[in-house]
Amino acid sequence: MQSFLRTKGPKPRRFAALGAATAGVLLLAACSGGGGGAATPSGSAGPEGNGEVDTEFVVGTILPQTGNLAFLGPPEFAGVDLAAADLEAAGFEFTIDVQHRDSGDTTTDIATASAGELISAGADVVVGAASSGVSFTFIDQLIDAGVVQISPANTSPDFSDYPDDGFYWRTAPSDVLQGRVLGNLMTGDGAASVGFITINDPYGTGLQENAAMAVEAAGGTVTGSVLYNPGDTNFTTQVQEIMAGQPDAIAIIAFAETAQIVPELVTQGFPASGMYFVDGNLSNDYNFPEGTLDGAKGTLPGNPADETFRDRLLEQDPNLQDFSYGPESYDAVILAALAAAQGGSADAETIRDNLQSVSEGGTKCTDVAECLQLIADGEDIDYDGPSGPIEFDENGDPTEAYIGIYQYGADNQYTFLNAEFGSLNE
Repeated sequence: MQSFLRTKGPKPRRFAALGAATAGVLLLAACSGGGGGAATPSGSAGPEGNGEVDTEFVVGTILPQTGNLAFLGPPEFAGVDLAAADLEAAGFEFTIDVQHRDSGDTTTDIATASAGELISAGADVVVGAASSGVSFTFIDQLIDAGVVQISPANTSPDFSDYPDDGFYWRTAPSDVLQGRVLGNLMTGDGAASVGFITINDPYGTGLQENAAMAVEAAGGTVTGSVLYNPGDTNFTTQVQEIMAGQPDAIAIIAFAETAQIVPELVTQGFPASGMYFVDGNLSNDYNFPEGTLDGAKGTLPGNPADETFRDRLLEQDPNLQDFSYGPESYDAVILAALAAAQGGSADAETIRDNLQSVSEGGTKCTDVAECLQLIADGEDIDYDGPSGPIEFDENGDPTEAYIGIYQYGADNQYTFLNAEFGSLNE
């Protein structure tokens, strides 16, 4: 196949909705993506629908190497690298080029600079960011440049109806689902009243709102919700305010600032058994005295990585302590690659136009080589990965997902309790 010279500048917007018809569309069946029929690639054959084929699959990452979510970076980078290795081992038809960049956090402009670098490098797909707030700082750069973005960890509900021309996707579910599980977990554990300490960004406020609705729907009372800003270091006032409501449980919807919030809660007499964490702060890296977190619980979107998948991530990074969002990062790359294979070109528009189709409605497959062979045989596929069923909707959101529930022990390390499976269509 002959590759083409990619334009390095921004690409024009041409589509108002995902899966819009384009010149040069090759339809292998009458209907797209559903019902288990034959394969239905819906993208153009290369940019501008000109019949040329992009033979280089360029994957950029904008994930946290620094900042208040840096603990999430290592498993996410490992997931991306493992996916690239699996694609190469499976004989993926396109050359794979992975380029890692830092996202920092919302107190820096690292992510916007990283996005500019990856656009200039000709990225077809960008995996990231971990933080919803960070993604909002560069999402428009990628949309304007016509680059697919797939976040493994963005959960803000605000992305669902964002005007993204179909270029934004995520393998983590909206916090409509995590909020429901978190609220039900606290009330199910016997909390009649709940307080929230929440980071003031799209992730924090969105998750708090959905968890509060679940608490109230279950008959509980929200006694208060206090916000803090990223980078804050003193939480005496916020903790005093939330403790004044005498809640049975406190949900700490926070990032690295949790390392200061928890000691303040302990100082003011709140028990660990009433503390509830979320994906932004569920970590095994806290340097607390033994027993500080004993009995605390937390929620984390996604099915936990099984032992085999953890071992494979450890082959990529032997120093991993957390595995959060490693499966979602892996699936982001695999889904983009399968979309390229189904569409017959590794350019961003072809990937965009085939992502929903490869995630639902066809022959189930979980092994990369198996999925690629089914596509080569003209089959429509439905990829299920280590993170779960995925099943993208027209907004680029997973419609079904697991939310894991975890509990800390006296060693301040969390272990898996169980997972709740839910649908966003409920």
